[in-house]
Amino acid sequence: MDRPADDPQALAEACAAAMWADDRASRALGMALVSVTPGQAVLTMAVGPDMANGHGMCHGGYIFTLADSAFAFACNTYGKVTVAQSNSITYLRPGAVGDILTATAREVARAGRSGLYDVRVSREDGTPLAEFRGQSRSLDKDILPGG
Repeated sequence: MDRPADDPQALAEACAAAMWADDRASRALGMALVSVTPGQAVLTMAVGPDMANGHGMCHGGYIFTLADSAFAFACNTYGKVTVAQSNSITYLRPGAVGDILTATAREVARAGRSGLYDVRVSREDGTPLAEFRGQSRSLDKDILPGG
């Protein structure tokens, strides 16, 4: 059997499993990790009534959190602990209570310890609700025991 470091997909999956086990925030919000590949991740989240803002729409903070979680899983697929250096979001349309949101993160560029990732958050029908861009910075720390 290949060690995860010898197989990029196995490494991405092992890193995601290790992160998911300790990601109480994403799990508490009902997120699900749908898929992960090197530099990419897909997460979903159902918008519950307690996620509505004063206008009855999905609070933008929840949309941002879903995008940020997908970003985190995408940039942590290479074995090193990687954190956000900066990020921004543009809201295109509101989400509604009852929507199932999907955040699809993809790597745009990675050089040295820095990375750039785009995340689209969309409804079940594919309608985009938000575009998120995150810059990452990897640390000198392994995600998996034994590196």
